[in-house]
Amino acid sequence: MITLAASVLFGLLVAFVPLVGMEPMGGAKLDPDHAPSVEPLPSSSGSNCSDLTLKLEFSTKVVEHEYIIGFTGYFSAKARSLYISSSLRNAAALEWRIVPRQNPASDFPSDFELVHIRQASTGSLLTLEDHPYIKRVTPQRKVFRTLKYTPSPEPAAPCNATRSWQSSRPFRRTSLSLGTGFWHATGRHSSRRLLRAIPRHVAQILQADVLWQMGHTGSGVKVAVFDTGLSEKHPHFKNVKERTNWTNEKTLDDGLGHGTFVAGVIASMRECQGFAPDSELHIFRVFTNNQVSYTSWFLDAFNYAILKKIDVLNLSIGGPDFMDHPFVDKVWELTANKVIMVSAIGNDGPLYGTLNNPADQMDVIGVGGIDFEDNIARFSSRGMTTWELPGGYGRVKPDIVTYGSGVRGSGMKEGCRSLSGTSVASPVVAGAVTLLASTVLNRELVNPASMKQALIASARRLPGVNMFEQGHGKLDLIRAYQILNSYKPQASLSPSYIDLTESPYMWPYCSQPIYYGGMPTIVNVTILNGMGVTGRIVDKPVWQPYLPQNGDHVDVAVSYAPVLWPWAGYLAVSISVAKKAASWEGVAQGHVMVTVASPAENNSEAAGEQTSTVKLPIKVKIVPTPPRSKRVLWDQYHNLRYPPGYFPRDNLRMKNDPLDWNGDHIHTNFKDMYQHLRSMGYFVEVLGAPIICFDASQYGTLLMVDSEEEYFPEEITKLRRDIDNGLSLIVFSDWYNTSVMRKVKFYDENTRQWWMPDTGGANVPALNDLISVWGMAFSDGLYEGDFTLADHDMYYASGCSIARFPEDGIVIAKNLKDQGLEVLKQETAVVEGVPILGLYQTPSDGGGRIALYGDSNCIDDSHRQKDCFWLLDALLQYTSYSMTPPSLSHSHSRVPPPTGAERPLPQRLEGNHLYRYSKVLEAHLGDPKPRPLPACPHLSWAKPQPLNETAPSNLWKHQKLLSVDLDKVALPNMRAYRPQVRPLSPGESGAWDIPGGIMPGRYNQEVGQTIPVFAFLGAMVVLSFFMVQLTKAKSKPKRRKPRIKRPTYLQPQAATATGKSPTV
Repeated sequence: MITLAASVLFGLLVAFVPLVGMEPMGGAKLDPDHAPSVEPLPSSSGSNCSDLTLKLEFSTKVVEHEYIIGFTGYFSAKARSLYISSSLRNAAALEWRIVPRQNPASDFPSDFELVHIRQASTGSLLTLEDHPYIKRVTPQRKVFRTLKYTPSPEPAAPCNATRSWQSSRPFRRTSLSLGTGFWHATGRHSSRRLLRAIPRHVAQILQADVLWQMGHTGSGVKVAVFDTGLSEKHPHFKNVKERTNWTNEKTLDDGLGHGTFVAGVIASMRECQGFAPDSELHIFRVFTNNQVSYTSWFLDAFNYAILKKIDVLNLSIGGPDFMDHPFVDKVWELTANKVIMVSAIGNDGPLYGTLNNPADQMDVIGVGGIDFEDNIARFSSRGMTTWELPGGYGRVKPDIVTYGSGVRGSGMKEGCRSLSGTSVASPVVAGAVTLLASTVLNRELVNPASMKQALIASARRLPGVNMFEQGHGKLDLIRAYQILNSYKPQASLSPSYIDLTESPYMWPYCSQPIYYGGMPTIVNVTILNGMGVTGRIVDKPVWQPYLPQNGDHVDVAVSYAPVLWPWAGYLAVSISVAKKAASWEGVAQGHVMVTVASPAENNSEAAGEQTSTVKLPIKVKIVPTPPRSKRVLWDQYHNLRYPPGYFPRDNLRMKNDPLDWNGDHIHTNFKDMYQHLRSMGYFVEVLGAPIICFDASQYGTLLMVDSEEEYFPEEITKLRRDIDNGLSLIVFSDWYNTSVMRKVKFYDENTRQWWMPDTGGANVPALNDLISVWGMAFSDGLYEGDFTLADHDMYYASGCSIARFPEDGIVIAKNLKDQGLEVLKQETAVVEGVPILGLYQTPSDGGGRIALYGDSNCIDDSHRQKDCFWLLDALLQYTSYSMTPPSLSHSHSRVPPPTGAERPLPQRLEGNHLYRYSKVLEAHLGDPKPRPLPACPHLSWAKPQPLNETAPSNLWKHQKLLSVDLDKVALPNMRAYRPQVRPLSPGESGAWDIPGGIMPGRYNQEVGQTIPVFAFLGAMVVLSFFMVQLTKAKSKPKRRKPRIKRPTYLQPQAATATGKSPTV
């Protein structure tokens, strides 16, 4: 009995060993000798880490005279040179040469060439693009980023606390590395102490050990890490197949530590163990120690990855420019070659509409971040995608979320460190994908679509979080393994159903019911085609309403991609209410049937084509059409954003975030305003077409905010007629000053020209054309400042003033600082009586009302400091119900309306290039002129095929991948890992490690060599107790009973008690 107890005790001691020996979370440091662009961290001692915050500074510029010439195919170096020579043969006195690229891909055919051209003109570049084998000519880009450690105002945190990183929003593609976002729990459980106590070994928490026990460790899978390199003899890695350098530095080592960290999360074999330690690790060093990279480096490295037949590629860079054609095209080519690309969605949260490219592409697995309490990390970017605006609607992204806050990974030379950011969540998914791919016997089934299908079908949905924050939910490695190992090639949809009654997951669709006469609700669904890289939709999608569930009250129109490539395509579903349901209220259901066909693979048993039919259930809430006064129409058509043009921020104080790139949509950076209007009982619809394309008699107010686009003459005429007939108009403008626009210019690498904004924060000259018929106009003044209006604190952030207003209108003025003078001359001046707000009732019988305000920042989520939702409420009361707020009409700030005689009205910037990006203007000799007015969108409603059957009640659980049976794949009989949550003792480390015996072979070597003091002392106390009891038992005298009194029938029992068996 004592021997058994000692054995159990020894087993407990051994089990404790791997749980320790880890350095504190914040203990890792950047080596200053290997990172010249990074200020070194001072050494830390004791239980506290250095009191520093990481700040990222980012800049970009063009490499002078260097151009990337893209070809239509892959050609040898000799052929590429001949094509360029023949194109430039007639360009007199043009000096050019091919820039040599000394890297591993230089010996292989390529689809681009880097050329140095002196005194290149637009004509010579166009001559190059005229060659039949030359696809595109773009400038060579240079990216530069600097990491600076600055003293933090907060007290020093324990080493096991999660480090907070400040986030800047770069306007070019940058590495989402080393915590370019900061962590903050968003919601229910914000206890920092509890968070520190949770283990950070992400592979163990996601139960990778279950697959390790089954013998799956990533063997045979090639995974590429595009980052800052890796040291040759790093002790954490056993299978580094190749290290390649694509930079101009003569080293393969990592001088910053981020590339090592990412590789460790994927494939470390000890200490902070990765998911797939046996995978073939291919290290692509694409950033220098000075954080510099070039477009050509990435293109060469991508081509080499294709040549090496890489299976999984982790890319921890991102930026808002989804129109960076060479980069986007190459990503498509990678995935078309079956490279599963995993990318971070960005660290620009919690603002919506901040997805980074390439994670926002359909063929890429876009990863968001959560903390260890399953809260969406504050830094994690949110959807929707903005490619489709203004006419359409964005797609659901991220695809999936996983741990990205306080995750442990390999240190630069040895040991472990902790980082936060979506660039941490991305390698977590990349490691999981690598491990999953190694579990599939038939590797031909693994492709970018099938892997994404398995991940999103198995994801665990987080409660209380919408789909633009969590995508399909939290990564579930074991369920993904089960699905992938019973997978048959098929098509699927993302999202897999449309339920406008499900809240909050289906936000914003669930936030407003639909009704007859409203703008169609557009849901942009992604088709994933696991059958092949290319596919098509057979015939047309079919709309089948459920008659018992009132499906005939719904009209559906479907548009779709004619070709699904690579691996994906779109399915845009427009939902409207039938006329017979104009006064009806209830829930209606139906579904859309879609059949996808793909060419059969060479080794497939099927001949010709493979087909897969998928069902898209639809469930909507219908209400009677609201009164006109409750309906607000948001003008989306006249909002422009970056890319493709340079549209500056509305608040000029935000120098680190200079571009307006969030879409200006009610579900992106105007989300809070939309939610407020819904809470006040208004119904908000979006106009994605010209003003001529809506029935003004249905709406009380047209809301124009931060408009950058021009207006068709027909729009101006129709709006005047609509307002005469009762439509009201609210305009929130922004700054416009040509001198300031010239001041904020920058040199753009795409056009190799100095870019000046083609508008200011808003296109004031265009707005003035629109409202001039009523004797109104905005000025080119630029003002900012704090003030009080109607007992509300307000902040005017880079707004304009009202230059002209009808004499019988109401005008409010405030004293503000002249920000234009500050920008131009660095001087400060206060201007008294700046007109900022105007209210006007048009004179026509039954005419509408007009309200003007010179600044939109108070309703914009991007950089809002003090909201003015109360003012928007007051203006809507005025425009919708003709109720003039007494706080405004009797305000002491009311002044006589300006006549506009004091200064000339703003004019358009001479030589601006707005026509390049405008939907209204086109190039013309002299000044640009309006294009022909486009036709209004016309939807072709699907002919319904009614079903007289009952619809499923739970659309989410009803949707499963076809031919997937989770019970078919057996798992080993082992107790699931459940980390225990407990508060830490003072000075106790939050580091955990993987218990012994989980990983096969030698992975347990050198995992941990010591145990915590408290565990050791506790074990010694227990061992001492047993030793004392043993000593007492041996020294205690035994009482002997007389033999004659001992019953003979007890002898067998006595023998058994002594451990002897009776003889038979």
